[in-house]
Amino acid sequence: MKQRNFIAMLGVAGVLTSQPPAFAETFRTYRCYDGSQFVIAFYEGDKRAHLQLDGRALTLPKRISLSGSRYAKGDVSIRIKNTDIVLKRGKQSTECITRQWPG
Repeated sequence: MKQRNFIAMLGVAGVLTSQPPAFAETFRTYRCYDGSQFVIAFYEGDKRAHLQLDGRALTLPKRISLSGSRYAKGDVSIRIKNTDIVLKRGKQSTECITRQWPG
C-alpha cells in the first residue's frame, strides 16, 4: 500500500511539472540505526536519487565519489557502497539497511 502511494505521488509530481511520470527502475525502503527511515527511487536515464524522507520529497543529484555512489543536496546526502548505505543530515550520519516491501 505504501509503495502504491509513493508511486502515485511521483506521478502527481510529474503532472505538476508537465513531465510524464517515469517508473522506478530501483525502489527501496531503508531503516536507519538512528530510527529514521526513507524510500529511495532511481529512474532509467536519470542520475539523481529521489527520496521520501521526513515527510517530504527530495531529489539529490549524483556527486563525485572515489568509491561507491554519493548523492547530495543541501545538508542531506546518501552514500552507497556495495550493500552499505549511509544517510547524512547536517553533521549527523547513520548507517541504514534495506527493508523489503511485503509481497
